[in-house]
Amino acid sequence: MKRTLALLLVLSAALLLLCASAAQASQTCDQMRSWLHQGGGGASGLLVVEAESGKVVCASAPGHQRSLASNMKLFTTSTVLSRLGPETRIPTKVFRDGKVDANGVLHGSLYLQGGGDPALGTPPFYDSYLAGLGTNLFALTPQIKAAGITSVTGRLYADDTVFDRLRGVADSGYATSSYIGPLSGLAFNSGFSGSTSSSGFASDPAKLAASKLARSLQGAGVSLPSQVALRPTPLNAERVAMVRSPTLDRIVDTTDVYSDNFFAEMLIKLLGARLGGAGTTAAGAAVVEDFAGSHGSGVHAVDGSGLTRSNHASPRQVVNLLLAMRQDPAGDDFIQDLALAGKEGTVDERMHGTAAYGRCRTKTGTLTGVSNLSGYCFNKSGRIMAFSILMNSVGNLSLAHLDQDRIAGAVAGY
Repeated sequence: MKRTLALLLVLSAALLLLCASAAQASQTCDQMRSWLHQGGGGASGLLVVEAESGKVVCASAPGHQRSLASNMKLFTTSTVLSRLGPETRIPTKVFRDGKVDANGVLHGSLYLQGGGDPALGTPPFYDSYLAGLGTNLFALTPQIKAAGITSVTGRLYADDTVFDRLRGVADSGYATSSYIGPLSGLAFNSGFSGSTSSSGFASDPAKLAASKLARSLQGAGVSLPSQVALRPTPLNAERVAMVRSPTLDRIVDTTDVYSDNFFAEMLIKLLGARLGGAGTTAAGAAVVEDFAGSHGSGVHAVDGSGLTRSNHASPRQVVNLLLAMRQDPAGDDFIQDLALAGKEGTVDERMHGTAAYGRCRTKTGTLTGVSNLSGYCFNKSGRIMAFSILMNSVGNLSLAHLDQDRIAGAVAGY
């Protein structure tokens, strides 16, 4: 009898603790919902899921699709890492279409063939603008000389045909956007015309890249005309030089941590060129949509960066992608390429003083009236949380950020 009574007391105490825990969790969720609508207005959604168990911790309109803004990059970069591989590098090549005689004269022309590398440029540019992340165009020069070429009877041509020649996305009517440099299969210095971001955008990145290489060759003693032109590389041309981009893992890290729109748009065209049958934004978007669908998620993809307002997904679709990527072979790279709360990129000054600080890896998203935050939290309790906050009726961006940070803090403290 005494043992039965003791067992009942233990069970009662456990039940009370469970009830108290459930009540506290309910109160926390209610507070999250309050912050969501305070910062984001009525057209907002939220989903928080415990990753290991799949348990929904909190939800508010989780199935309603919202404008993604730069949360679109989650879909673009996850597809890139998973389908192309984190260690993949993008080549830029130089070919010749004639013979080199005994005096080093190339009786023909050179072709600078772009592979869709968003990081191709010059060290002065990418050292200052991209913290040293770049592919050195000038590294082609010594290779061309090593191929025995001292003079060119033809000229240097630029080949950007790996992509189409639409310079922007739907948001800018496919012309060069005021927010990002002109897109090109032979991009150069992120589309800028000079070695700084204040130099304005180039009218034709491919021709600019070729003219820079021509000058570099002339400076190294190779005689060739300064004038360059556009032309596809002949099928029978022989490769004489090549440089490779940083790994896609490093490119994705910059894309997500700093929300680099140019990189994201180049990457979605790369997906189209490699996997979608054409180097176009539309072909790449179809690849991204198929990838999301195969991972139990979904997205309406219009571009790679989220600049176009009609990129849509629901909080549930974002979280499903995040959960699926934990099981993907490229998942660790994807997670580590998101900005660490309070310490990196777009969130380096956010979430200080909350449990999210240094524990959540996140992706922001901002357009007029839109402010989003999604990602993972790695809690002191050992729980791993995936969450998505999509605020689509924002009147005050600072308030939206404050309430998102409060929600992230609550997620990290769960």
